[in-house]
Amino acid sequence: MSQIKIFGIREELYPIREKLSEVIHSCIMEAFQYPADKKAHRFIYLEADSFYYPIGRSQKYTIIEISLFEGRSIEAKKNLYNLIFEHFDKQLGIGSTDVEITLFETPMHNWGIRGVSGDELLLNYNVNV
Repeated sequence: MSQIKIFGIREELYPIREKLSEVIHSCIMEAFQYPADKKAHRFIYLEADSFYYPIGRSQKYTIIEISLFEGRSIEAKKNLYNLIFEHFDKQLGIGSTDVEITLFETPMHNWGIRGVSGDELLLNYNVNV
């Protein structure tokens, strides 16, 4: 399971939100062997005057926070980062300098989903990749 939040300047993100969501999901599916029907993305739009970002970044600066069950290997995580950097650049014109990704991993028992604890879910995918 994962929940994905995408933060950025409204004028930059809103027009590309659907394509950006597709790109992130395809990267998650490839890196984590994730099913196509598991997609939970939330866009958090910020006004330009309320979003302070590091020197050297552009207005396309985008923060991606992914909350997920723990269990993915370091290699799978690095693969995800590389896929996102590559596809954001090629498909969205957002260079790797303007993308920041953070994974927040928690044990399955720390999630409540569909009326049960996450560790009681019957999943159609493997978390340990």
